[in-house]
Amino acid sequence: MIAGRYLRARRRDAGVSVIAGFSFIGIMLGVAALIIVMSVMNGFRGELLTRILGVNGHVILYPIDQPLRDFDVVAQRVATVPGVDFAMPLVQGQVLASGPATTSTGALVKGVRGADLDELAPISENIRQGTLTDFDTGGGVAIGIRLAEALGLRLDDNITLVSPEGDVTPLGTTPRVKAYPVTAIFEIGLSEYDAAYVYMPLTEAQLFFNQEDQAQSIELFVDDPDAVRLLQPQIEAAAQRPAYTVTWQTQNESFFSALQVERNVMFIILTLIILVAALNIISGLFMLVKDKGRDIAILRTMGATKGAVMRVFLITGASIGLAGTLAGLILGTAFCLNIENIRLFFSWLSGTTLFNPEFYFLSQLPAEIDVSEVVLVVLMAVGLSFVATILPSWQASRLDPVEALRYE
Repeated sequence: MIAGRYLRARRRDAGVSVIAGFSFIGIMLGVAALIIVMSVMNGFRGELLTRILGVNGHVILYPIDQPLRDFDVVAQRVATVPGVDFAMPLVQGQVLASGPATTSTGALVKGVRGADLDELAPISENIRQGTLTDFDTGGGVAIGIRLAEALGLRLDDNITLVSPEGDVTPLGTTPRVKAYPVTAIFEIGLSEYDAAYVYMPLTEAQLFFNQEDQAQSIELFVDDPDAVRLLQPQIEAAAQRPAYTVTWQTQNESFFSALQVERNVMFIILTLIILVAALNIISGLFMLVKDKGRDIAILRTMGATKGAVMRVFLITGASIGLAGTLAGLILGTAFCLNIENIRLFFSWLSGTTLFNPEFYFLSQLPAEIDVSEVVLVVLMAVGLSFVATILPSWQASRLDPVEALRYE
């Protein structure tokens, strides 16, 4: 009751109530900011991981010493390894792509079998125009939507591909140039891939890149991408030929490590907001203790123990921290659940594109709330708030009632 009375503003306590209000707002914004930033970074990492691993193999098998001409047999063997979903022979190469527009751009051609392309959910489930039916025999290619927009291509238009790995003549190697009809346009949602990937029938890619009757590698997709290192020895043994494997973790190690470092740094920086708010609680309680010296003395003379006085100020300070934490939890959770609508609203309000896919890779702003992280943030905020109240409360309990009343 006494703590609640001290929290209610009076004209004489205006300074204390203002500091308490700022402490409340600071903790609320700090908790909300931590939840929002952690959720967005979790969503960003999760979306990138899902899309990158959905298109590229989790384990890539490369031949040693001799070309991979028996790729069909090897693919069938490694696909039988427990934990392997399917195996996809691949021929790929960098090309210069151009269309009806005058511009040209670099692209990555991936030669795959039609059945394997159907297994790639990010591609087969996100066809915006055209179809993948008869992909192996149709003689056409599937391209990303951003590549189509950049080159001014529509369905059934021809895309011209130029490969430096062309025919060998007495005058040297001449680039290979060939036009293919666009039979499908896909949108993965990862701008880097939508702007660069071209899927071509495997047999056609073998001819285009001078890889007749062979594959450059075999990409394997597994049930548990985090356990690929355990599968590497089994896959290499199942191949029954000289080969070595590379995992997605090795290929993308620096990228995901950078994301993790950025996430940890942001957590530390935003925790400082809560710490500053906790320091405001300390200053506010010290002012309150000084202002309520006479009240404390009267309580002590009426029989209140030091512990009772300390509890009054502990409850006062902790209430500010707890209320701010709960408000921040509600605000941060509501923001994360509606983050895409909020982004669209501010984009409309400012007339600019917030979270431009060309710079941030993804076409939407993702947010993934991790319950364990939210609990950690809440406990940290409440804990800091409680620790901040200990010193002022202890000082209040040590106040000598005789000294406090002497000059009243």
